[in-house]
Amino acid sequence: MTKTKSRILTALALTTALTAPALIAPMFSAPAAIAAPQAVQDFSDLAAKVTPAVVNVAVTMKAGADGDDEVRMSDNNDKQMEEFMKRFSERFGQPARPDGKRPSGQKGQAVGTGFIVDAKGTIVTNYHVVSRADTITVTMADGTKLPAKLVGGDDKTDLAVLKVESDKPLPFVTFGDASKVRVGQPVMAVGNPFGLGGTVTTGIVSARGRDIQSGPFDDYIQTDAAINRGNSGGPLFDMDGKVIGINTAIYSPTGGNIGLGFAIPSSQAEPVVAQLASNGRVERGLLGVQIQPVTKEIAEALSLKADKGALVAMVQPDSPALAAGIKSGDVIVSVDGKPVDGIKELTRTISAMKPGSSVKLGVWRDGKDMTLTAKVGDQKEESAIIKAKADGKSGEAAKPEPTAYGVSLAPLSPEARKRLGLDGEAKGALIAAVEPGSPADDMGLKAGDVLQQVGRDAVDSPKAAAEKLKEARKTGKPVLMKVYREGMTRFVAISPRAA
Repeated sequence: MTKTKSRILTALALTTALTAPALIAPMFSAPAAIAAPQAVQDFSDLAAKVTPAVVNVAVTMKAGADGDDEVRMSDNNDKQMEEFMKRFSERFGQPARPDGKRPSGQKGQAVGTGFIVDAKGTIVTNYHVVSRADTITVTMADGTKLPAKLVGGDDKTDLAVLKVESDKPLPFVTFGDASKVRVGQPVMAVGNPFGLGGTVTTGIVSARGRDIQSGPFDDYIQTDAAINRGNSGGPLFDMDGKVIGINTAIYSPTGGNIGLGFAIPSSQAEPVVAQLASNGRVERGLLGVQIQPVTKEIAEALSLKADKGALVAMVQPDSPALAAGIKSGDVIVSVDGKPVDGIKELTRTISAMKPGSSVKLGVWRDGKDMTLTAKVGDQKEESAIIKAKADGKSGEAAKPEPTAYGVSLAPLSPEARKRLGLDGEAKGALIAAVEPGSPADDMGLKAGDVLQQVGRDAVDSPKAAAEKLKEARKTGKPVLMKVYREGMTRFVAISPRAA
């Protein structure tokens, strides 16, 4: 596996349930009947049926290309383990330097798994297996080696389609219906762990709908079937020999199997594979907004009845959202009449729409419901967001007294604008200092942030911001602040400190 999404397993303290003491049986009672042992499930017929369609994927990368996987952690506190994991190569048999990179000029190699989905040689695998490939070779179960071409890949779902040419029809498998998968049902994984070759492992479906924070479309099937490095892109079969998932990620403190494997469900993979096979890319809808979750504090600040929906932090220029009249600070609560519980629902719903189609958005603005109509754009035309770096040093004379929220404000001088990457049109008040232990500090604000809005009102100076914060404090409710940092804007709801 070239880009195993390793995770740190949080240890859970398990308690043993105490059973009631057994009753003493009569001295001469008849022995209890011994239950007949259950037969072990036989997967041999299933393995013989499907393994001919599973292939090993070997990738060679250009000299100088960094073939070492980025180790993504699920918690910011896992930095030490991240550094530890970076010292070891994700490639089987490929040693890494202490800095996690290969020696200069040395070609990178990777191994993964794929499976054939039609007799003409269309192969499905993970995008992270082949994304940096110079050459790709697949090895069939009978040892036949064939050169493969990358038809298309999608990093958001981590899926890719390859194509091989053969003078005879190839064995293949088909997708099953992952929506009917039940927790506890038996499954079989086939893959290429550590580059050893075709390997079959079995287990059950442990859970469905897992979100492991790896991307906007996380909806994984969790299984305890052994999955290791090199299994990436391999199929997860049901007992009918249908592919119900593509093995993609593991949670592990060591990089090896501990019974927590994750597979992309076929219901998500099949339409993506179809688009990749036909035109090499995935067509997705786009609104052009930067969104964030609605917390309880934000819901209270906006007088929302529940902490649901997606808060619009920024509207991109020349976007469908801007044309539809969506504004920063709006909360999108529904799409075509269907409620939006959170940001993932909105992302998935819009992405699944055909570019050019119209969509009705339910929006909460200034304490009122309203409906806006947007024409869905195409993600390939998405405008890039300029990410200016701020060094966090104000260089300004801070106000002598912080506000009731714990921030000291200063003007946006030309020097500060240059340092923060702001043009002359940008307005706001520079946060020159944040008082330790204050409400602003608790919410993560820091020196160098720019306060652009308080409640629904834009602010263009420290004086205007301070006045709005003073007014907001009188309500006793959390106040919504729009803050700019490093090219991105975000809303935070902050309660004032006690008087």
